[in-house]
Amino acid sequence: MTLRVEPSGGACGARVTGLDLSQPLDADTVQAVRQAWLEHHFLAFPDQRINDDQLERFTLYFGQYGDDPFFAPIAGRKHIAAIRREADEQSPLFAENWHTDWSFQARPPSGTCLNAVDIPPMGGDTLYANQHMAWDALDPARQALLARLVAVHSARLAYAPDGSYGNKDKGRSMDIRPSTAALATQTHPLVPAHPETGRRGFYSTLGYIVGIEGMADSEAIPLLLELQKWQGDERFVYRHRWEPGMLVMWDNRSVLHKATGGYEGHRRELHRTTIAAWDGS
Repeated sequence: MTLRVEPSGGACGARVTGLDLSQPLDADTVQAVRQAWLEHHFLAFPDQRINDDQLERFTLYFGQYGDDPFFAPIAGRKHIAAIRREADEQSPLFAENWHTDWSFQARPPSGTCLNAVDIPPMGGDTLYANQHMAWDALDPARQALLARLVAVHSARLAYAPDGSYGNKDKGRSMDIRPSTAALATQTHPLVPAHPETGRRGFYSTLGYIVGIEGMADSEAIPLLLELQKWQGDERFVYRHRWEPGMLVMWDNRSVLHKATGGYEGHRRELHRTTIAAWDGS
């Protein structure tokens, strides 16, 4: 089979065909996929229908497993979580705000994989916002002001006991485990250089970012609100429509993402793995 990469035509994303991910990939093919991932930031592999063993094998081509706090893994696995919503579920939609996975960690994951298990007949699109493009679209004077800022990250708004997915979050089919560990903070540059490509871009956004180092909240929060609107501007967004049997992967260092609804009355389940921070190899 021959690897084919078809760009989405949008702000990011490409469709990859010509591979059978139920079978092992050779080193040259893995390297070609990695280059496509770095170039397009989001890749979709249609018509795969792989199992959990094959999902784990694919993940490990691109690095070690990342640490997944606040999610319980599925039965019999240590590194796969189920992003699940039952047909009759009434809890608020999970992950419906822009974010970058686990940016509050000291060494956040480089990527995330999602494998389609149960896809509804409509709705459930995932949005991706290209943060290199969002940065490049700013004028140089604005870039100069933002380039020196250091963001303060925390999981507290989501996963602390009093957070959005905390003790008051009832009736959710996902196995989320809130904890006081979510109160911890971690700093990262607001606009780092990508560790593999060197391109600058916004990293994460308001939500997991809770402040700016050395800046009063009265100044930082309005700035973060302004930037959040800019980072998710439609010019920088690609809308991904899921298909049964599809695997996707994205680069957490270069895109934001968020879930959408529109599949009320239908079950939806994706199996998720994370790819640990790049070690330079």
